Amino acid sequence: MIEKMSEIQVKEALTKLQINSSKGWQLKDAKLYRQFKFKDFVAAFGFMSRIALLAEKADHHPEWSNVYNRVDIYLTTHEANGISQRDFDLAQAIESHVK
Repeated sequence: MIEKMSEIQVKEALTKLQINSSKGWQLKDAKLYRQFKFKDFVAAFGFMSRIALLAEKADHHPEWSNVYNRVDIYLTTHEANGISQRDFDLAQAIESHVK
């Protein structure tokens, strides 16, 4: 079973994520959140396609939406009823695909 991280663990992991990748990640609605902006819809959709493949391989799927050049991603682990290490692992993998 996947364990929900404590509030302290989440804050520590978020700080580490921000140092190692992007300060764009934050907590929003008790989920890990980041908004990405791209040149246009095609670039945003291409990004989503790449992330979909990552998410499927990890068997961990984001809550996300796309409007034109913007992609909003929320990460939470439903089976843990909150944020787990899986969310931070996927966030880090997502960061590696940002151009």
